[in-house]
Amino acid sequence: MSRSELEGGAVGRAVRAFADGQPVLVHDAADREGETDILYPAGAVTPAAMARLRNDGGGLVFVALSDAVAEVFGLPFLHELIDHPAGRFDSVGYDVRPSFSLTVNHRETYTGITDEDRALTVRALADAAGTPESFDFAGEFRAPGHVHLLRGAPGLLAEREGHTELGLALADAAGRPPAVAGCEMLDDDTGGALSPADARAYAEREGLTYVEGAELVAALA
Repeated sequence: MSRSELEGGAVGRAVRAFADGQPVLVHDAADREGETDILYPAGAVTPAAMARLRNDGGGLVFVALSDAVAEVFGLPFLHELIDHPAGRFDSVGYDVRPSFSLTVNHRETYTGITDEDRALTVRALADAAGTPESFDFAGEFRAPGHVHLLRGAPGLLAEREGHTELGLALADAAGRPPAVAGCEMLDDDTGGALSPADARAYAEREGLTYVEGAELVAALA
């Protein structure tokens, strides 16, 4: 993809939006999860942004961190810690493994679940990801908590094409720390994933950018 194509297309708009701290809607692929996530650079998540994630997304609110950051903080893959038969799996259907790590709250939160508390936790995770070597992770966060951490693949899009890696690649292209907040968009009528057409319509109504995962892979991998 040429520089002019990148700058003029949906990927360029998505990168600029992320650089400005705006959310972007990303559909992974019809033959993968088939879901559209609302993604934010974690450092831009306010209580109002958290309300958008839970009201207009409706799925699981998470923060994706790069593999390098997770390694510095000693964040494991959760399935590797579970000493219970339920922790065993052959696959998750759409991938070889889940990306889930710990759940955390910032230590200055109260219950950890309010919009204010979760926004504080998410922004602090962006700070942590920006300067991981000098950040006292255990001193700032406690586990378990109400924000789910996801650990990105070391090779990002060259290795895995989930929303975790798509968001982190977008953050990298936008010059943002490797911490991305997101939530899957669900359909209130069907209970299933919001269709790409409806996700596009939402993006148009809200003045947001919608981008296909394949476009991000082609431009950023």
